[in-house]
Amino acid sequence: MTRLLILIILSAFVVQGFAAPKKMPESVRISYQTIVNGKPRTDGSLISLLCSSSASRSWVENDSKKLLLSIAKETSYIDFTTKTTFQIAQFSGGKVINTPTTFSKYPELTETGETEVISGYTCKHLKTSLRSNSIDIWYTTELGVKGTPAMAYGVPDGLVLKVIRNGNYEISATEIKLLKQKEAEPILPQEMGETMDLPLYRHRITENLITTVNVFTNEQISFGNEIQNPSDTDFEKTFKYSSGTVILKKVKLPIVADDTQLFVELNQHSNGDAYDRTGSVFVIPEGKEQSFLDGLRKGVKTMPEYLARNGKSYQGIVATDNFLPLVEILRFFTPFGVGYFNDKVTVYGQQWQDSTFYKQEVSELLPVLQGECWIGIFIGNYDKGGHRVSLKLKYYPGSMDVTDRPVKKYWTMPLFNTVNVMEMSGQEYGTLFDRDSLKVDVTIPEGVKNIRMRYITTGHGGWENGDEYNQKMNTVLLDGKVLFQFTPWRTDCATYRKYNPASGNFWNGITSSDGSRSGWCPGTATNPVFYPIEWITPGKHKISVTIPLGKNEGGSFSAWNISGILIGEYE
Repeated sequence: MTRLLILIILSAFVVQGFAAPKKMPESVRISYQTIVNGKPRTDGSLISLLCSSSASRSWVENDSKKLLLSIAKETSYIDFTTKTTFQIAQFSGGKVINTPTTFSKYPELTETGETEVISGYTCKHLKTSLRSNSIDIWYTTELGVKGTPAMAYGVPDGLVLKVIRNGNYEISATEIKLLKQKEAEPILPQEMGETMDLPLYRHRITENLITTVNVFTNEQISFGNEIQNPSDTDFEKTFKYSSGTVILKKVKLPIVADDTQLFVELNQHSNGDAYDRTGSVFVIPEGKEQSFLDGLRKGVKTMPEYLARNGKSYQGIVATDNFLPLVEILRFFTPFGVGYFNDKVTVYGQQWQDSTFYKQEVSELLPVLQGECWIGIFIGNYDKGGHRVSLKLKYYPGSMDVTDRPVKKYWTMPLFNTVNVMEMSGQEYGTLFDRDSLKVDVTIPEGVKNIRMRYITTGHGGWENGDEYNQKMNTVLLDGKVLFQFTPWRTDCATYRKYNPASGNFWNGITSSDGSRSGWCPGTATNPVFYPIEWITPGKHKISVTIPLGKNEGGSFSAWNISGILIGEYE
């Protein structure tokens, strides 16, 4: 009787469903949306996750049909059996790369004991942090599957349905689909491709997006060596002018979308010269009867002269009806002997750098840095070893989609450039400000809008009373009225001591490279300043620059290197 009663009771529990566990799905597909500051992202991209009890696969679904071909298709995988994740990228040409990471490399997760119901499933709450970011994760074990749309934040032992970073960036599940056995598909990849560490993996992906133009590679800029130039028509050949202190090359630059970001990268080290020198990366405007290229080939006297009140003539420094001055891409200053003098000078506690690296965004110069053009570098020096330089232009896409917007039509007007790039061929220093202002006439065409000036300025005169070491206000005027004023000055030069092994030391422990200067430091690039003049009317105008130049003392003199260009666009 007792055994029969027990069987009857057990049968009752089975009928009521208490003994039969709920059947778990073999795989689940989840869609997630991203919410930033309470608003869903509207760029058309959603995160999808396919997961089972032992593996998961996540990817971004973009509804755009015009994605750039250079964008790699990335997929993230988690193998819960081996406790390993994989990121796999497939490029348009078919090449596949991957990077594996063990669970132990991810942030440690802490249970809070809190729960929340999300899409009908009870989720446990985890907290962690990643690079000073606070991360909250909610995951469920009720579905019997595992996976996360954001494995960089950690891999819980369940299915993540919501992630919040810093309280304002959220990834949350919007649809959960339980797949039937016939709908199941393989989760882990068949093709892994080349395996590499994460830094190289990310580098390969981003480098595929960037269009890089190697303009110069380890070229020597020095004084007094024999020069043998190639044919004038040769592309991608390096020319040397002005006793070897100017290198020049004709290049073909890419035609890019308007939202492209452009950066210039310059590496430099001493090849024998111990001093801090003025350097300039420039492009030669063409399309007029005369150009700076004529001056380089035939001498400074072939360029238009600007006669100043001090009685001197300054060659090729302002725009005329038939001539445009150099457009300066980057103003830089070499440090005292970096590289060459590293093993020749020892300073306690100081480790010298091998070279200087300058990187600056120059997206505003996109209108003049596309298609065919002449690009050059000048470093003023009197040393046969001189310096060695490498120059790159890098074009970064501003959008993931192929643009279908009409191309903007830009207007540019190079105004002036007093950097005496042909210093070693007799081009005058910028000393005209002692009794004069620099003046240039400009005509603004009809229909041009969003006009702004790009202005670079540095003061020179390397002794106690020279303008290198004294603050001088620059005043830019438009039609006789002040447009803007400012005093260029750098107080952070001591930051760059590690680039200056050959810098002289003073009695009080300060070294020459430490001193504050007029808009520059040895081993740095000078930032342009920008001033909008959208309200300027079409027609003729006069722009002028005044600077209170310091007086000569014996053979010492002050000079100012200024360059300016107007940039606008047609309506």
